[in-house]
Amino acid sequence: MVKKIITILAGLGIAATAFAAAPVLINGAGATFPYPIYSKWFDVYSTINPDARFNYQSIGSGGGIKQITSGTVDFGASDGPMTDQQLADAPGRLFHIPMVMGAVVVAYNVPGVEKGLQLTPEVLADIYLGKITKWNDARITSANTGLQIPDMPIIVARRSDGSGTTYIFVDYLCAVSGEWKLKVGKGTSVNWPVGLGGKGNEGVAGIVRQTPGSLGYIELSYAVKNNLAYASIQNKSGKFIEPSLESTSKAAEGVTIPSDFRVSLVNSANPEAYPISGFTWLLVYKSQADPVKGKALVDFMRWAVHDGQSYTKDLLYAPLPQEVVQMIDKKIEEIKY
Repeated sequence: MVKKIITILAGLGIAATAFAAAPVLINGAGATFPYPIYSKWFDVYSTINPDARFNYQSIGSGGGIKQITSGTVDFGASDGPMTDQQLADAPGRLFHIPMVMGAVVVAYNVPGVEKGLQLTPEVLADIYLGKITKWNDARITSANTGLQIPDMPIIVARRSDGSGTTYIFVDYLCAVSGEWKLKVGKGTSVNWPVGLGGKGNEGVAGIVRQTPGSLGYIELSYAVKNNLAYASIQNKSGKFIEPSLESTSKAAEGVTIPSDFRVSLVNSANPEAYPISGFTWLLVYKSQADPVKGKALVDFMRWAVHDGQSYTKDLLYAPLPQEVVQMIDKKIEEIKY
């Protein structure tokens, strides 16, 4: 009997040890914009801290906001800040934690134009308003005198799902076009005047890749991954700026960052800035329901905004400015678990 009890206790001890050693699984969902860098981070971090595992569903910023609000995930992710009403509807206080900066580029598939296309803000807005419908429109050719632009229809591509990439893009269109601001406005979803819808950055990239004459907005890394050409956009200073890590970072210089981090970086006054740039955020509750998951999530975020930034450039994201990282460190300290 004694031997049997010892055997049972030993078995229980082994089970308890195995249970304690099992890694915690942290579930998240949201933006497709940062999916490449998040995937890299989760993979690298699992080797640094094997006790934490991340499951991230790239479903769009709108989905991320809905799921963190309903409590079906441990964190959400969005490139468009939540509205005051959305924050009020959440069951607890949500923080926006910036993770990285990125550029939304205007990718195109125009036969004979492999690179070098330049677009003004007014032309871009009117394409998405459905007012400019041909590639050889005089307003396009006048800004591209060195290119042989064909006479063909413009096929507009845009997102069909709730999207932070959309938010950054239409936030920019609102900043440069009074007509767009009045007729369409901004948000993670809008009533598009024209366009073919694609789900996720992947979907829009697929439309542009497969459709001659098409144009669509996607995150820079998706354009490079799909070998798509993308336009230089005229910025607030009148310069045509090609999207790059450097020109994306410039968009945050000289901007006052509020304590809740909900800030727009589009149409920067910096003459070297690419004008369609933005932060992407993790959406995290100040009070964590699960202390084990809460600590694991906090530890990961601290790593991501410091050591994790070294992985951003290879995936064509701009690292966070150091002054923003210092603000994030203080905000993370407020999270309770």
